[in-house]
Amino acid sequence: MVRFFVQPENIGEREIWICGDDVNHIKNVLRMAPGDSLVVSCGRGTDYECVIREIQEGRVFLDIREERPAVSELPVRITLFQALPKRDKMELIIQKAVELGAAEIVPVRTRRCVVKLDDKKEEKKLTRWRTIAEAAKQSGRGRIPEISEILSLEGALDRARDMDAVLIPYELYEDMPSSVQAMESAARGESIGIFIGPEGGFERGEVERAIGSGARPISLGKRILRTETAGMTVLSVLMFMIEGKE
Repeated sequence: MVRFFVQPENIGEREIWICGDDVNHIKNVLRMAPGDSLVVSCGRGTDYECVIREIQEGRVFLDIREERPAVSELPVRITLFQALPKRDKMELIIQKAVELGAAEIVPVRTRRCVVKLDDKKEEKKLTRWRTIAEAAKQSGRGRIPEISEILSLEGALDRARDMDAVLIPYELYEDMPSSVQAMESAARGESIGIFIGPEGGFERGEVERAIGSGARPISLGKRILRTETAGMTVLSVLMFMIEGKE
């Protein structure tokens, strides 16, 4: 069933109204009409099964038939701390992280990051990245993942300090049994942080600081993965482990 997101203030006790670009999509692309069904999410983990009551020029009114928790959301909150990659790779990373269930993506500046953004460029990038995250409706998400402000590595480690588990893939770490155990243990918690380095990886000192802050190093195998692949690999494994134990 087709899904749309609305702001919480657009949700009444028995009705929901949709405004903006989605109105055109409903009327002229999907060619929906009164009586058709759709799912609306507030972006905070609740789904509303609705029926179209009326379509106006700039607004669609829906009657709520059922309210329920979004079953598509992982029971574990996963935050991807992604070092800034080159070019437009961050857009791909956000898109795939959304599909794989990440609750938040935190862009991180590290020593080997090539990208340098001034305040104006940073704001433009964040706006673009948040628009991409809003496409969560296409993968059936019941929550729009958050895109935080860009943080330093120290700021990111501080943000992750209270999480149940923090993982950092590191190419020089070769203990695969310990890595599997670390991910299995993380999947049993309520919050997980994943730290992914930029092209060229983290500097050894950065990894040591992360470990000193409580992160567990893990191996992703004998191959060197690109920055846009590493996070997706960890997210995929964790999603499989988390949903497999339900």
